Amino acid sequence: MTNSLAQWFASNLGGVISAELIIFLVSMIPILELRGGLIVASLLHVNMWRAIPICIIGNLIPVPFILLLITKIFALLKKTKKFRGLVEKLENRALGRSDQIQRYEFWGLVLFVGIPLPGTGAWTGSLIAALLGVKNKKAVPAILLGLLMATFIICVIFYGILGQVW
Repeated sequence: MTNSLAQWFASNLGGVISAELIIFLVSMIPILELRGGLIVASLLHVNMWRAIPICIIGNLIPVPFILLLITKIFALLKKTKKFRGLVEKLENRALGRSDQIQRYEFWGLVLFVGIPLPGTGAWTGSLIAALLGVKNKKAVPAILLGLLMATFIICVIFYGILGQVW
């Protein structure tokens, strides 16, 4: 799913706005995040070393807001009939993926964010950390380290192995 969304962004927005802005925006979108930004960057032939900081910054921008505000926002939304079910579904879905983070906290969060699989990444990692009450001084470095790990893995795949195919 990430690949097809990334390809859609690359083919429909390429030429309309700058490649750097596209990969920055894609990196901020939940589900796509950093891995989607790097995939789009490779499809748009953006130099890997130029794409990496753009994607990391784009993916990190929502993290402090999620860590600091999501539990308060969720608490407010749960007070309404209209959003209670959605918020509970999001919480349950996020906490359903939290086993390794609860068990290993810092390193569990690093691995959760760093292994680029569907449903993992900085957004969900930040949400889980906030819901579990992981201290920000532990969560932020873990998320950053996880993003660096994911960056390495995606760059090897899309700029190294698959970069020869594109």
